[in-house]
Amino acid sequence: MEGAEAGFRKELVSRLLHLHFRDDKTKVSGDALQLVAELLRIFVVEAAVRGARQAQAEDVALVDVDQLEKVLPQLVRGVEGGGSGPEGGWPVTDCLSTPQLLDF
Repeated sequence: MEGAEAGFRKELVSRLLHLHFRDDKTKVSGDALQLVAELLRIFVVEAAVRGARQAQAEDVALVDVDQLEKVLPQLVRGVEGGGSGPEGGWPVTDCLSTPQLLDF
């Protein structure tokens, strides 16, 4: 299915959110679920692209847990430093605009 974007089902997102709510009666609107699903999708794409760049920098053909572990701190703290490469992070727009990096 080339060109089709995968995403997270609303049921899964709802279940993930409810795992962290203090009140079991908390409700989440459909729009909020859709927004969180989109944020999760972007996060996963960003992780994949950064992992691919890390693999390229290490001259390995496949992204594995090692590369993802190296880029995870960048993802959870956000893009800081504005530098180029693993230490300084990559601008989000740069990573998302070059998905061909996933092709080895």
